[in-house]
Order: sequence, then structure tokens, then C-alpha cells
Amino acid sequence: MSKIHAHKSAADKHAHKSTAGKHASTSVLMGRLWRENVRQYKWWLVLAVICMAIMAAATAISIWLLKPVVNDIFIDQREDMLMLIGSAILITFFIKGIANYAQSVLMAFVGLRIVADLQKQLYNHMTGLDMTFFHNNSTGKLVSRFTVDIHAIRVTVSHAITVFGKDLLTLIGLVALMFIQDAQLAGVAFIVFPLAILPIVKIGRKMRRVTTAFQEETGMFTTLLEQTFQGIRVVKAYSMEPYEQGRVGEIIDKLFRTFLKANRARAMNSPIMETLGGVAIAMVIVYGGQRVIDGGMDAGSFFSFIAALLSAYEPMKRLANLNATVQEGLAGAERTFALLDRSASIKNKLNASDLSPNGGEIKLENVSFAYDKSDENTSTDTISHINITVPAGKTVALVGASGAGKSTLMNLVPRFYEINEGRVMIDGQDIRDVTIKSLRGSMALVSQEITLFDDSVRANIAYGRQGASEDEIIDAARNASALGFIEELPQGFDTQVGEHGVKLSGGQRQRLAIARAMLKNAPILLLDEATSALDTESERNVQNALDELMKDRTTLVIAHRLSTVVGADLIYVLDAGRIIEQGSHGELLDKGGAYSSLYHLQFEDDGQ
Repeated sequence: MSKIHAHKSAADKHAHKSTAGKHASTSVLMGRLWRENVRQYKWWLVLAVICMAIMAAATAISIWLLKPVVNDIFIDQREDMLMLIGSAILITFFIKGIANYAQSVLMAFVGLRIVADLQKQLYNHMTGLDMTFFHNNSTGKLVSRFTVDIHAIRVTVSHAITVFGKDLLTLIGLVALMFIQDAQLAGVAFIVFPLAILPIVKIGRKMRRVTTAFQEETGMFTTLLEQTFQGIRVVKAYSMEPYEQGRVGEIIDKLFRTFLKANRARAMNSPIMETLGGVAIAMVIVYGGQRVIDGGMDAGSFFSFIAALLSAYEPMKRLANLNATVQEGLAGAERTFALLDRSASIKNKLNASDLSPNGGEIKLENVSFAYDKSDENTSTDTISHINITVPAGKTVALVGASGAGKSTLMNLVPRFYEINEGRVMIDGQDIRDVTIKSLRGSMALVSQEITLFDDSVRANIAYGRQGASEDEIIDAARNASALGFIEELPQGFDTQVGEHGVKLSGGQRQRLAIARAMLKNAPILLLDEATSALDTESERNVQNALDELMKDRTTLVIAHRLSTVVGADLIYVLDAGRIIEQGSHGELLDKGGAYSSLYHLQFEDDGQ
């Protein structure tokens, strides 16, 4: 276990260096987002942009209508123009409202569809990664990829296209109107705005850095919450509420500071744009007002120009803020793509064939393994030159002190980890030459850490054999000595077991796991200390179920309580990753070696 932690520390350091290193360019990330996630919805986007163009045109027309309002109604007092202009304004705003509704719905569809696609893509990819990945990444950090990161991507895509489409088209329409009305005055109005480009770009870069830090810290926060809530019994038993409150409070304050920093960076756009906007409007009022006084421009055109400039100010501000929003989303996209680009180290060979079990003999030939061979601090072999044979249909036990390498050795058989040296054979077939699906399909695993999902009893038993009939599920429950307690549950097989099976006792959870393995009916059975956490009565019930499960199967057993493996056909004794003894229970007792010492020590502790 220490090797796993050391490896995890090294991976975290590497991840930190990657985060702190050079970020991918905006154009590269945006290009990849477009190709992989957005382009397939291009026709929806085309419709949305058309609606945005209609909105922009309607906005420009509504501003232009101020000219006849001032000149024809207020100055010339033409009564015949009242209904005409009023109707035109009504129609313009109605069209604008319909177009705005349509583009909002279309963009919501595209944004949410991208989120759904990315979440499915990410989940499918992550579940295909090997066990090392999950040991090196906390659950909270992984969950944050599906929530914080992908939500940021959705906001970026939806907001970027909406702002860049609707606001840019609106701005173009209003600017065109201003240049049509008075090109000279329009030039005066917009001469100052190019000055905002450089600070806006700098703010965007800062937003990317701050947002990346915020997303990392959110993952840590989620992990801490999950650990605390799952371990609340231990927290309360040791009166550690103040300690956990302090830890959570510290990370919340850190999140607060990071989020505040992000908001400060984003808010910097406001004084820049407000100042430049004020300069532009003041210049227009001074210069344009003088032209109206001199008779070079009529009052209606001037008011229409001012209204267009003021209306253009809001979309211009949103465009200025767009870069900051995009950079926030690209921080999430960068992390998401980095994960999607990570390939599994354990995968099928190019021409891998399906495993053809013929009894299920397991053979480990000169096998060595270390959790991280590349890390200087953890390169010592966890398993060293192991040779083990589990004959077909027989039961072989692995025993030894904690940390001897028993669970590590068992994890090599279903290829949860890749060996560094040697071969693992199933019925004479190297497990690296067969498909992973067929390899693991030939095995059933029952461990002391039972995983039950927050689903019905029926679904948990049928897990791993979808489509099993009701009779098959009931037979599996009966053979696992679980049918009795299942029938006493409020809804029987339809009873929800709760998160991690919290609504059931330890023995009940274990028997459901055994029923699951029985239903799978695999020729090879892996038992990892399946009864070590149970009381005597529960252990007796579970052991009876295990005896039924082990019939006519090749079984590899890890046992802490040696009394449960006295009937094994062969026992291997491990110490520090090496086999130091092997033989039957009686033979090992007669040797008077390590096994004999362990057995008699347990015998004395049990008071027998």
C-alpha cells in the first residue's frame, strides 16, 4: 500500500507540473472543441445565427426609427406618421422577440447536447483506463471533471457563440447604421476602442490560470466532502468534528480567495470599457452637437446616432468580457482533453483472441511486479519471481502477514495491473494474448470490500450477467444462502440496498456478492479475504455459501483466518513478495515453519 501512496504522490507532482506549465493556445483548444464536439451541430448553429442576424437587423431598424420619430413627429408634427411609425416599431420588436426566443432555445439545445456528449465520452474513456489511474486520482477530482470542467465548457460554447453571434451581429448592424448616418461622426466614436484590446487579452490569460486553480481546488473539496460523509461514523466515534470542520473550512476559504481573484480579474473589463465608452460618448456629444448647432446634421439623425451608440455599448462590453469567459471554459477543456488523451496502459493486443477456458488452470511463471517501475522511490519489486500453479478445479490459498503481496498477486490474474516480468497463464494461454473482456468474463471476484450499487437487490445480483432470468437470480440467491433474508426485506428483490449496501448487514452484503458470483457462473473464482470482516455467525453462513460457490471451480483464495483454508488443496505462504513455503495444511504444520507459527498464533488468540 505504501507503494501506491508513493506512486500517487509522484503522479500528483507530475500533474501539478503539467498544470503549472505552458497552456495550450486558445486557437488550438477552440479548434479541437469545434472538430470533436461542436461541428456535428453546425446546422443548429446556422439556424441560431440566422435568428441572431434577424435580431441584429431588428435592433438596428428600431434605432433607425428614432430619426422619423424626432424629425417627422416631434419637429414637423406630422400626425399621419404616428400610426405608421408606431406599427413599424411594434412589428420590429415582435420579430426581435421571436428571433431571440428561437436562438435561445437553439443555443440551449446545442450547449446541453455538448455537455451530454462530453460526459458520456469522458465516462466511457475513464472506465476503460486501468486500476493505476484510479489509485492515483481521488474520486472527488474525477467527479469534478464531469461537473465543474464540463459545465465551464458548456458555458464557453453557448456563451461564446451567442455573444459572438448575437452581440457581434447587433454591433455590426448598429455600427453600419452609424456610418450610414454620418461616417465622420462614427469614426470619431470608435477611434478609442482599439486601446482596449491589449488589456482585455491580458485579463483573459489571467482568467485561464485562475480558473484552472479553481477547478483543481474544487476537486479537492469534493474529495474531502465525500471522505467525511462516508466516514462520518469514524468522525463521530473519535469526536473529530472540529478537525474535519477546520479542514473543510480551510479549503472553502481557499476556494473563496481563488474565486474572488477570478472575479477581480473579470471585473477589470468594466472600468476599461466604461472609461472608453464615456470618452466616446462625450466626443460624439461635443462634436455632433456642434454640427447640429451649425446645421450640418439634423436633430433626428443625431438622436438616432446617439441611440445607436448607446445601444452598441452593451454588446461591445459583452464582447470585451467574452475572452475572459472563453478562457474559463478553455481551462476546463484543457483538463478534459488531457484526460481524454490519456490511454490505458493495459489494453488488448492488435490480434488478441478470446480466452478459451478449459478447466481454468492458473499458472504464474517467474512473475515479478512493482506498482511503479519508473519511479526511483518505488521501484523495489512488490512481487518477486513468483511461481504458482492453481490446478483446474482445485482450491489454492495464499496466506501471509499484511503487506506480503497476496492481494497484489491476485490482482495480476485478471490483469488489473501489468506484470514487469514473467507470464500469467490461463489454461496455457498468456493473458496478454487474449482479450481483456474474455479474460475477466471467465472470472468471478468476491472480496472483503463488497461493492453494492444503490439499486435493487435483483440488479446487484444480476450485475455482470445482464439478461439473467428471474428463476436464475432466485436460484443464485438460494445457493448463496441469501434467499431467506431477501424475502424478509420490505420489497424483497426490489428493495433498494442504499449506497454501498448501507441498508444491509455485512453478512448480507457478502452473501449478495456471492450470489452475484454464482449467477456469473465463471470457471475461475477469486476470493480476497471474503470472510475476514464478519462475526462468527455471519462467517459460518457466508462460508457455507462459499463452499457451494467453490464446487467444481478453480479457486484462488486469500485468507486472513487460516481456519477457512485448512481444506485447500495447496497453500502458498508469502512474505515480502516471495513464496517461502508451500504445501497442504497438514504438510505445512508438520514443517513447523512460518505457516505453523501463524496458525498456532491465531489458534491461541482464538482461545482454542
